[in-house]
Amino acid sequence: MPDIMPPEPPALRVEDLTVRFRRRGMEVAAVNGVSFALARGETLTILGESGSGKSVSLKALMGLLPPYAEVEGGVWLDRREILALPAAELAKLRGAEISMIFQEPMAALDPVYTIGAQIAETIVQHEGIGQRAAMRRALGLLDHVRIPSAARRLKNYPHELSGGMRQRAMIALALACSPSVLLADEPTTALDVTVQIQILLLLRQLQQELGMAIVFVTHDVGAAAEISDRIAVMYAGRFVETGTAREIMRTPRHPYTQGLLASTVHGGQRGRVLETIPGAPPNLAQVPPGCAFAPRCRYVTEACTRGEIPETISPTGAMVRCVRAAPSIPSQATNEVSA
Repeated sequence: MPDIMPPEPPALRVEDLTVRFRRRGMEVAAVNGVSFALARGETLTILGESGSGKSVSLKALMGLLPPYAEVEGGVWLDRREILALPAAELAKLRGAEISMIFQEPMAALDPVYTIGAQIAETIVQHEGIGQRAAMRRALGLLDHVRIPSAARRLKNYPHELSGGMRQRAMIALALACSPSVLLADEPTTALDVTVQIQILLLLRQLQQELGMAIVFVTHDVGAAAEISDRIAVMYAGRFVETGTAREIMRTPRHPYTQGLLASTVHGGQRGRVLETIPGAPPNLAQVPPGCAFAPRCRYVTEACTRGEIPETISPTGAMVRCVRAAPSIPSQATNEVSA
């Protein structure tokens, strides 16, 4: 009888991730039961406004939340459950097997050490090689992310680089130990459009070369369209719609997703009035019952404000959490993005 190979596990699997902040008698539910599975070489973009829980989700996966944060659920890196690991074991994985590009490199990079020293330190810490060999690796990484005059930039401090080069240096630092999963938190924010496109194309190329799985967080619809295989739209700590990038961009089903796309500027809108989403996201300490988007939704009905809003799954596996969605295949896993 021939051997049957077990199926390859996802590079990253998240089940029912919940994050609550309890401080000074107040509770804030920042993430509410998020689940997804991510294959090697695949990019999932989490799309939503500021304050929707996107960045908190990434920091929970990295174990970087403050002590007063309560994190529940399961997170598997390959076959290893990492939320239950002791802090020292998680620190060994962080930067080696799962790494993160932060939104603002000037806050993430140490201002008193050179770029080369910071990259080399990461390599020495995780791989135990000598300082000289680590510096050679650091130089190769700066070349790989297309920083011009890499040997000179190796000796620069973060403030001596432009915004685009700092972001490339941050990418080189995140890739120093060839992680299998890369988390990117708004990596193109505050960069001009040309540099944004260069960074997105660079991430795509590096992903293809290294086979990484990427979770990309953004509020920028254009960036999501450029880099995503799948998109999860997040609102008030929940995934309200998921699907392939093509499905989300061409046939959005949730009113919030429709509003995000309608309020995005692109070339085909010349001469047309740009739509906006009225109101503001809810206070996560006082999320209204039913659909959290209901107070801002043009289609709101009484059913939207009562009880839990069920998921509807399409035959292609796309999910939407809205009472107006046509009945299809009922979901068995809350908020899950189909792999």
